[in-house]
Amino acid sequence: MFRGNHPTRIDEKGRLKVPAEFKRHIDEKYGDKFYITSRDGRSAEVHPLEEWEKIEQKIAQMPSSSPAKKKLMNLVSYYGQVSEIDQQGRLLVPQILREKANLIGDVVVFGKLTFLDVMNREAFNQEIDANPLTDADGETLAAYGL
Repeated sequence: MFRGNHPTRIDEKGRLKVPAEFKRHIDEKYGDKFYITSRDGRSAEVHPLEEWEKIEQKIAQMPSSSPAKKKLMNLVSYYGQVSEIDQQGRLLVPQILREKANLIGDVVVFGKLTFLDVMNREAFNQEIDANPLTDADGETLAAYGL
């Protein structure tokens, strides 16, 4: 599982340097192919290809007429590309997504169990300050023993 936050950088060519902690897990469990996409244009989701294929199987089960399926497919296809990790442990983030989410320079890389979430560091700091956990969030989490 991917967990924690490991700050890193995306270079001027759009390559994400995968943090060593996550790279070790990738080397142990996954191959070198990834699907990089977004559901909101604010962050990049970096899915090992085998994990992304599980999501695709779930999407395929939805009716083609589903408006939610159409919206999701539009987003993940528009922002998405297959990327292969290079010898230096870097992944090329799709240009459209880099531009939309301002993914250049300092970024934060969060482990989200089966994928990595990459966000501009400054934008993330603003988001976390603007959206702290509320009492209602605490109650919802407590219902799950968290």
